[in-house]
Amino acid sequence: MHYQQRRSSRPPPLFELRVQAGLARLAAGKPKGLPLPPPHLWPRLCNHIESFLLAENLPPTLDHISMVADTFSQLAALAQTGKPIVYKKRNTISLLFDVFALQSEMSIDGPDELVLGYTQSMMGFLLFNPSPKDIGMIGLGGGSLTKYCYRYLPGAAITVAEIDQRVIELRNQFRIPPDDERLRVLCMDGIDLVRQSDSRFDVLMVDGFDRKGQPAQLCSQSFYDDCRRALSPNGIMVVNLLDDRGQTQIYIDRIDRAFDGALIVIDGLDSLNKVVFACRGSALDVGDNMLRSQISELEQRHPVVLSLTAESIVRQRRIAAALDATERKTASWGH
Repeated sequence: MHYQQRRSSRPPPLFELRVQAGLARLAAGKPKGLPLPPPHLWPRLCNHIESFLLAENLPPTLDHISMVADTFSQLAALAQTGKPIVYKKRNTISLLFDVFALQSEMSIDGPDELVLGYTQSMMGFLLFNPSPKDIGMIGLGGGSLTKYCYRYLPGAAITVAEIDQRVIELRNQFRIPPDDERLRVLCMDGIDLVRQSDSRFDVLMVDGFDRKGQPAQLCSQSFYDDCRRALSPNGIMVVNLLDDRGQTQIYIDRIDRAFDGALIVIDGLDSLNKVVFACRGSALDVGDNMLRSQISELEQRHPVVLSLTAESIVRQRRIAAALDATERKTASWGH
């Protein structure tokens, strides 16, 4: 999993100023044993400090700023080893491959909850298929989607492909259930999972990232073609794309070609992520009114915010329809 949070609300201006002033004092004093990142990384360091202090309800004192800056430097050093990092705060445990983006986050009090907004967006497949029997997942991370589906979709068998054995070895820390007749976590490349699973999955969730971002093999044309073949006749693929790279539209175009235009692209909740729903058959052909009518029943059984995802889907459909109408009109003028 890979998640980059959208700053939907800024800290109070005085709070920001105190963090910036505290960092400047630390840099000027050059405290022993506290290496600070180069100045071009300070905006990210400031964001990290602000987020941590606000989450922990701590004031921006010099001691607190120094503590968080030190943690940031330690995380940066650990990231250089290439190993996945488990980062514990008061209420959450996170999985990171670097200090700038979360791979996964778990609430200590609610380990099966979906903390990150984009994961709730990905569960929007429930609007089209509320009871899948066979779910495939590419990318384990901290197991947020795996745990959620295991708990709230008891009729589903779940197969997870995770290429990094070191990530799998962290499953106990993130309270991922052991393998059983319903759950299998396999150390394998996601491309092999879809190549070996012809017409099998009712839902395929693609959320595979490494410390450099989206691996090339998980966003190629051949991969998306194989994903389509891996779906059951009316199966749905859900893909998480990090929308801060110029390549994102290229990946969406590849999915569009693989699925003959049967796709919907929405913004992930509270993030810079794009979430793509694509289907092999007609699963996405659910009318807007029907889509909305299912929300109440689904949200009684599922602690996720499906209403916002449904509204995003309806909005994107209308935008796509308007664009199609404009293109048809332009084409008719050309004749």
